[in-house]
Amino acid sequence: MDIKNSYKFFNNTACQYFPCHEKPDKEHFNCLFCYCPLYMLGDKCGGRFQYHGGLKDCSACHLPHLPEYYDTIVAKLSEHISEGVDDYFN
Repeated sequence: MDIKNSYKFFNNTACQYFPCHEKPDKEHFNCLFCYCPLYMLGDKCGGRFQYHGGLKDCSACHLPHLPEYYDTIVAKLSEHISEGVDDYFN
């Protein structure tokens, strides 16, 4: 996949927190989802996380920072939004 100049990818090496997770290939570290939009899904997010004292720790998860998972994240969000809309109108 060619990610350069893609709407699915943004790399901000000027950020003081870059990279926020350790990943060997910093050139392909995707900053588009700086804050994971799947966090709100709790244990249904699909990423690697642990709970510590009731708090979700996503520091071992790279899912939102890998360009190849853009479509997966958007699909999960769409599914969640659809479920919420159905619940609202029913």
